[in-house]
Amino acid sequence: MRFDLVDLRLFLHTAEAQSITHGAERSNLALASASARIRGMEVALGTPLLARDRRGVKLTAAGQCLIEHARLVVQQVERMRGDLGSFARGLSGSVRLLSNTAALSEHLPRVLAAFLAANPTICLDIEERESADIGSALASGAADVGIASTAALPDSIEQFPFREDVLVLVVPRGDILARRRLLGLADVVDRPFIGLPRESALQRHVVGHATRLGATLNIRARVTSFDAVCGMVEVGAGVGIVPEVTAKRCRRSMKVDATRLRDPWSKRHLAICVRSLSSLPTGAQRLVEHLREAAAV
Repeated sequence: MRFDLVDLRLFLHTAEAQSITHGAERSNLALASASARIRGMEVALGTPLLARDRRGVKLTAAGQCLIEHARLVVQQVERMRGDLGSFARGLSGSVRLLSNTAALSEHLPRVLAAFLAANPTICLDIEERESADIGSALASGAADVGIASTAALPDSIEQFPFREDVLVLVVPRGDILARRRLLGLADVVDRPFIGLPRESALQRHVVGHATRLGATLNIRARVTSFDAVCGMVEVGAGVGIVPEVTAKRCRRSMKVDATRLRDPWSKRHLAICVRSLSSLPTGAQRLVEHLREAAAV
């Protein structure tokens, strides 16, 4: 039985995406090559690793066993690379970072750019996720570092303060809703909304809370950034929910107003989170150190 690191990383990506196609994409492999590698692993083991159907794939009992070992092997290799890299040109390796939408769009770009500039041999694999998913991924060892809402993280995850994040409702300037000091999502569910893509973590977050109210949001348009949401709101296409820092910036150049939401889920404490700081590869530890320094500024 011989599995190389490409096999193990492919299997990890496939299991997480629940799709061989998406697993191949994340591993930078052609679909035919990825399928052949997974089939070869199953032949070598003499048992199926994935249960395949029209909707994707799921782990078999043997696949679940392999995934646990694969994570440990890949993490140990990354840690080895980071530790040995410190004796050569500096730290090296790849760090997998998961972040919720607000942090990824508003708080992280400059911070991560500074980290990459200071650590030219470290690569970042960054993915947007909902906070609850980030906690699960860290707990299972599927990611190194996360930026997530503390309310969605399990107690087993190590946390360090990062930023305060408040979501607000943006409306066209002069809209009657702008006169209200506080609003609830229930007050505006009948309004047309400008939303983010369906796969956006924040979009799923807001839609989930609307569903709990027994409502379905009327999404008139979906755009790819918070600034674009504000731009559509400015011309009267609908209302939107964005981080307060976005609304404050956009108000300087757009005719929009913002009102805070009274819903508890709109006020979030973002944290830097890891499963175990001491067990992280050196590069990931360096990233956490950098994020904590940025949070203190």
